[in-house]
Formats: sequence, structure tokens, C-alpha cells
Amino acid sequence: MRIIIAGMGDVGFQLARRLSLESHDIIAIDPDQKRLQYTDSLSDILTINGSSTSIRTLVSARVEDADLVLAVTSSEEVNFTTAIIAKKLGAKKTVARVENSEYISKDCPINFTELGIDYIIYPEELAALETVKLIKRTAASDVIDFEDGKLSLIGLRIDKTAPLVGKTLIQIVQEYSTIDFRIVAIYRGLRTIIPTGQDKVLPNDQIFVIITPDSMKSLISIAGKTNQKFENLMILGGSKIGRLTAKLLEDELNIKLIESDKDRGFELADELQSTLVINGDGRDIDLLAQEGIIDMDAFVAVTDDSETNIISCLMAKHLGVKKAIALVDKVDYIPLTQTIGLDALINKKMIAVNDISRFVRKGEVVAIASLHGIDAEVFEFICKPNSQATKSKIKDLNIPKGAIIGGIIRNDEAFITMGKTQVNEGDKVVVFALPGVIEKLEKLFS
Repeated sequence: MRIIIAGMGDVGFQLARRLSLESHDIIAIDPDQKRLQYTDSLSDILTINGSSTSIRTLVSARVEDADLVLAVTSSEEVNFTTAIIAKKLGAKKTVARVENSEYISKDCPINFTELGIDYIIYPEELAALETVKLIKRTAASDVIDFEDGKLSLIGLRIDKTAPLVGKTLIQIVQEYSTIDFRIVAIYRGLRTIIPTGQDKVLPNDQIFVIITPDSMKSLISIAGKTNQKFENLMILGGSKIGRLTAKLLEDELNIKLIESDKDRGFELADELQSTLVINGDGRDIDLLAQEGIIDMDAFVAVTDDSETNIISCLMAKHLGVKKAIALVDKVDYIPLTQTIGLDALINKKMIAVNDISRFVRKGEVVAIASLHGIDAEVFEFICKPNSQATKSKIKDLNIPKGAIIGGIIRNDEAFITMGKTQVNEGDKVVVFALPGVIEKLEKLFS
């Protein structure tokens, strides 16, 4: 595919970095030469210094031949203008990143496809939905659902006393044969491992598991966790993400939201029906104690400052909060946060990258997601007729090194794969893979 990316901020750069591992013709446009120099470190990317709203710039990028234009600058006005002009100049599909929730609301009176924008992405809403999912799935550090939850991939951090500790994957499968799950990756230190049957689960490992809904409770138990029902939630920061999270959960949980800006606090108090809005500095441990943080089940820090979010979540864990979730906007911080005791983290830019990526993949890939801080991706393929994957059982397929098939959804029925499993035409296959193997996987299922 020929893909034009407008804006080389974090979202644009991460898209370019991911796509540079594949056989796409990528053109990066940005008015900031320094950003383009950073992008030049990636292989096989053409950079153009200029404004993506300039017809001359888009023509020089051969926009008329573009399969996809991704307008992901920090300005929604620039993104809208870029997408509309690009479509008029012949681009097949366009995506625009926005910061205004009005554009994605159900009652929005504007049909943006008529203007030339095929898809609008609002990262703050995606981040809020991810936060809600993590709060509801209390034991998990990551949650990705496939086909409305028929299969899920969850991340679990292993405690020293967990029954899985010290056992190989073969031993785990034999001992817990009644539980329908498969460990597809282990994150240890700063390394992602696609395990074999002889690999052991060690204390403090973060394991990633493909699982069916019926087995979730049993898996959480053998991982040494408990999936408790949360009742009390404290949110630090009345940002768009904090506001949306509170709005989505205030009918189910008792919520206290701490906001340092008095004017924004009054706005939040008017908008939120059941949430108690408190004006104060969430870094003040005395304030947190006064507002009953020791009685909280979960603490979510979503201010505009990553350092504040990390520190306040660590304080919350120290004070006994069961689950702390931090918004970490700096991509470079993500690997670090996995090693210092945070239960889960949210990065709205990487969530946006995941959502946009589905427009880049070929027809047989229906879903894709990356995990925060983990050097791997999760794909959902539709197995095409007469594809290589249908010729043999999984154990006999030429699956590329660094990839593992975790589960299959067939005619609304989901099951975990084993070596003797046969993939059929039309199956939706969930695959966990390290970077650089997507092309081989696509050939396997196409």
C-alpha cells in the first residue's frame, strides 16, 4: 500500500515505525524538519518537509496514488483539511484525528464521509474505554477482546506465591487441562518471550494469555489473583479522559474526582451527575488520606503530566489501593512503568495507533492491537479458502519464528488451539507475534 502520514508527532512516528517493518510505501509529511530527521532513522520512508494542507505538498507526495492518508497532527483543523483535500485529489481512503467529542457523537448532524473523511479517531475516548475495561477486569494489566469477548487476551503479573510459579508450560497444560487457555507470551525484565513448552513461569513475570470467557475465573485463581468487584474509585485529573471515565462508570461505582483547576472543577460538577468533584492537588498525600484513599478499590491518574500520574499511582499502591492505572503520555516511559509496580497504564497515542492500524492491513486481517511496553502485536486473521493454513494441522504449519496461534473463532464458537488443531476456511484466528513477521503470517492465511 502507498500510505501518506501527515504529522510526525508521537502518533505519526509510531505508525511510521510499525509500518516500516512491512512492505508499504510510506511518505511522511511534516513542517518541522527536526521531526523529519528523526523519522529518517527509519528505513524505506520518504520524508517531505511542508504543510499537509498544501495542495502542492500533497501533489508532490503523489496523493492521487495513495491508498490511505493518515492525518494525525496535533491540530484537528489541519487533519480535517488534509483529509478533505487529499480525498478530492484522489486518495482512496482518509483518516483524521480529532480532539472534539462532538464529531464522533451519535447525534452529530454531519456526514463526514460526504466531505471526504472515511474515519475519525478520537484518542481520548478510546483511552477512557480502555480504562473502563481495565477497572471492570480487576485482575488484568491488559485486556483485548475479540468478537465481543468470545476470546480475550489478558495480561497478568505473576506473584511469588502463584501456583504457576516454577512450572513449565507443558506442566501447566497437563496440570490444568480443564481450563481453556494458552500462554502466548511472557514479559520478563525488558524482554518479550514467545514461549515454548519448556519455558518456565517465574515470579514477577507478566504473562499474556488467550482465554475463553468460561475459563477466566479459574485462570485468575491459578495466577494468584482475585477478580474482585470494585465499588470505590478515585480519579486524579479532570481531563477529557478523566471526565469520560467518570461519566461511563458513575452509575456503577462511587467515584471521587480530584481536579486542581477550580473553574474546570465547577464544570465537571455540573456535568457529572453522581461523581463527587474535589478541588485540590492530588499529589498531596494528606489530601488523599483526608478523602479516604485507603478505602478506594482503584485509583486512576489521568492528568496532563506523566510524572504526576506515575508518582501518585505509586503512592496509592503504597496506601493499599488494589489497582492503580496511570496515563503515560511519553512513549519512552512505557517500558519503565512495567518494572516499578504499576498495575496498568494507558497511552492514548498507542491506542490511537492500534485503532488506525486496521485501515492499513490487508483484507484478511480484521483486528490488530499492540500491548503497552511489550514488543509484540496481536492479530485476528480471517483464513481464506485454500490458504496454506488449511493444509495441515497447526503443529505442521510453517509458522514463522516469533509467532504463536492462540485461539480460533468458528461459527460463533471460540476455542483455544493446540498442536493438533486444524484451521478451516473462514476461521477467525488470533495470533500473537513479534515485530517483522506480519508478511509471513499474511501469506499463511491468504
